[in-house]
Amino acid sequence: MKFLKNEVRYKGFYPFIFLITLLIISALIQSCEQSNIFSDKDDVELGQEFDKEIKANPKQFPMLEGHQDIKDYVTGMGKEILNSPKIIKRNIYPYNFQIINDTIINAFCTPGGFVYVYTGLMKFVDNEATLAGVVGHEIAHAERRHVTQRLTAYYGVSVLLSFILGGNPSLLAEIAANLFVGLAFLKNSRDDETEADYYSIQYLKSTKWYPGGITFFFDKIKEEQRLKGNTPGDLDRLLSTHPLPNDRIKFVNKELSKIKPKPDPTKGLFTDEYQAMKQKLPKAR
Repeated sequence: MKFLKNEVRYKGFYPFIFLITLLIISALIQSCEQSNIFSDKDDVELGQEFDKEIKANPKQFPMLEGHQDIKDYVTGMGKEILNSPKIIKRNIYPYNFQIINDTIINAFCTPGGFVYVYTGLMKFVDNEATLAGVVGHEIAHAERRHVTQRLTAYYGVSVLLSFILGGNPSLLAEIAANLFVGLAFLKNSRDDETEADYYSIQYLKSTKWYPGGITFFFDKIKEEQRLKGNTPGDLDRLLSTHPLPNDRIKFVNKELSKIKPKPDPTKGLFTDEYQAMKQKLPKAR
């Protein structure tokens, strides 16, 4: 009889220990920004789920139809950046560059290297180096796995439990659908943005473009805000998902000052080539 009581006690004890262990692991994960319970394979699968959601919502995401020359232009730029020795997942993620035909001034990247650039952004910037700086920034979000890091911190124990117990096989699809509502997955933290800016500079150092191209983008945003006295509506989406505090701008300029020899901001812009491409952009729907 005593043996049975002990057995019952221990049966209740083990789940308790298991739960405590999960809570401890979750706390450790949330305390460490670089922790990520998702594998690279998970990142790719999650990115594919996002892509399905995006393609299933043409009103919200009107993908550019036709204009293969423009698509090739952006894809070629992305591939050249991916040749940087600083890129570590070029053979792991199926990097894919797509264009959304909308007046919104923005670009974003989902896990696994699915990069989306709006024609509104392409019309907003003035040279290749600027667009390359933005594309490099988005690639950095994938390389540094910012979205799944945030998912790890957000879901914690529930995701851990599902993975450990071999839970719902459609988990990634569910996460993608949940995050897609309200575009929550696009909202980067200040730290994410700063890190993506840093790597954009590092990636472009080995290309033909001026490595600080993203600074021209910052300058253009600030000028638009100055001229109009507030943030223009077509920039709202960008600044809600890519915060632009002054310390972020200072950080980029500081990193550029470290490069030896100092890059010339008047070279590697390819302005004429870019303006010729812009003339081919269709009117947004």
